[in-house]
Amino acid sequence: MVSKYILMAIVFSGLVTWIPRMIPFILAKYKGLPPIVERFLKFLPVSIIFALILSSVATGKVGGFPQIKWLDLIAVFPTGFVAFRYRNLVGTVLFGVVLIAVLRFIF
Repeated sequence: MVSKYILMAIVFSGLVTWIPRMIPFILAKYKGLPPIVERFLKFLPVSIIFALILSSVATGKVGGFPQIKWLDLIAVFPTGFVAFRYRNLVGTVLFGVVLIAVLRFIF
């Protein structure tokens, strides 16, 4: 049986997590964003995608140089071509997953 203390801790933890994530959406919807913020946000998806790609292609350890995962780096270019050519996120992800699986199977 769950005590009231644990149940309250779960509910308040959920609220503390949910509220900071929802406030920006509510403010942006009803108040709007300044033009400079809107211009900045246009570049944000590109920077996030680049950071994700870089973190999956290179690994690093403290005190050492980054190591390149060559198969993942090779898969980035055809997957990027598919992304720009077809502009379909689901298709691009499926293509990338299948491509890296085939490359790992072969090599």
